[in-house]
Amino acid sequence: MQREGAPRDGTPAKILVVDDQSAHAEILAEALISVGHRCIVATSAEEAKDRLRKESVDIVITDLVLGDRDGLDLIREAQSIDPFIAVVVVTGHGTVETAVEAMQLGAVDYLRKPVDLAGLRIRVERALEGAALRRRADELERTIDDRFGFEGIIGSSHGMHAIVQKMQQVAPTDASILILGESGTGKELFAKAIHANSRRKGNVFVPLNCAALGEGVLESELFGHERGAFTGATSLRKGRFEHADMGTLFLDEVGDIPASVQVKLLRVLEEGEVVRMGSNDPVSTDVRLICATHRNLRERIEQEMFREDLFYRINVVTIEIPPLRDRTVDIPLLVSHFLEDYSRIHDKSIEGISREALRVLTTYRWPGNVRELKNAIENMVVTSQGTVLEVVDLPGHIYAGQPNAPTHAVAVGTTIQEMERDLICSTLEFVQGNRRKAAKSLGIGERTLYRKIQEYGLRPSEEEAAK
Repeated sequence: MQREGAPRDGTPAKILVVDDQSAHAEILAEALISVGHRCIVATSAEEAKDRLRKESVDIVITDLVLGDRDGLDLIREAQSIDPFIAVVVVTGHGTVETAVEAMQLGAVDYLRKPVDLAGLRIRVERALEGAALRRRADELERTIDDRFGFEGIIGSSHGMHAIVQKMQQVAPTDASILILGESGTGKELFAKAIHANSRRKGNVFVPLNCAALGEGVLESELFGHERGAFTGATSLRKGRFEHADMGTLFLDEVGDIPASVQVKLLRVLEEGEVVRMGSNDPVSTDVRLICATHRNLRERIEQEMFREDLFYRINVVTIEIPPLRDRTVDIPLLVSHFLEDYSRIHDKSIEGISREALRVLTTYRWPGNVRELKNAIENMVVTSQGTVLEVVDLPGHIYAGQPNAPTHAVAVGTTIQEMERDLICSTLEFVQGNRRKAAKSLGIGERTLYRKIQEYGLRPSEEEAAK
């Protein structure tokens, strides 16, 4: 049973509290009810399972040692009913090994008795935010896949839906496609998706970046060469056109192909056969061509840098990918996808991203597009010391331009001590008094930061009364 999670916009969440000590369960429930959540109490594993089967809940808070059953069994049951239910484990008996097993089964947090109620509320809120983000990502991915059948194309914006609809129409054909978009927008990913949904999907997808190769090397890569065709050609080599026979050839940065190679490429497209360098014998090929470029090819035609006849050969259908700054509604979904990927790759237990950090990501301009976002999330996952990505984990160049970010403008005549004091003050203000985050941002230890606070006599108001 899957359902949509409660949005984390202040809407009360429904929480199931499970503990065989009813008094303790009631205390936890009251602590959460006091901040607006709705709570159900169960005093046994069987009662909790019965509740889960009959009612939809957003989060389960359970003791690991229950009178009638192991609490781990309840985690398995909750995950089988709804894999997006957030589970927080509370116990006074568990070991580190038990906690690890609980996390592996799907629990998102682990607390020891006696429970600090203020800390419980904070962790519950984080768990709910993470679960809502995962549900939303899954919902949007399933919407794209169910409607269009293009796995790997991530986005819920109107523009992305329109692109996928066009891809759905053209993929089954052999029409040549020109993909336009800034660097970093993922043009090769779209080309692969078209191939994967074409009648050629059982054959090879062959990519080639034309901008990365010199004229002679590019010609050899495209069309192949015979032994002895040039110095260093010690054996016959088939080109990308022959290798892609019955499949798809993807030429990235086609706008950078030299004029002499453009002529030969046009001939191949018109005649359906290639002639290897150093040979006079044509070789037939059956290739579906997809090209991509970040350049304006019409301008290059006017500048006589690109052949107009070749342009019309490769541009039967045009797909233009918008820059990330024009589809910011897709950023949360992309963040969720990259966060999950890199948490797995780097073996990090990252549960989600804070609302403020996500806000910064959605307001940043992203000159490097999806590639830059992907790199930023990997950087955050690798360097984060917590389980939730925070503003302090963002690469410096991303949050430096934010309205409340610490600035480092220095007036002439300012002493080093004054500069240091101001920097500490602004950083503490930026991270709302969190000394751990401030120390990390400043690149110093927490003890050093505390000593500096004492040394400069910072008042509680100046350091945001770090608690």
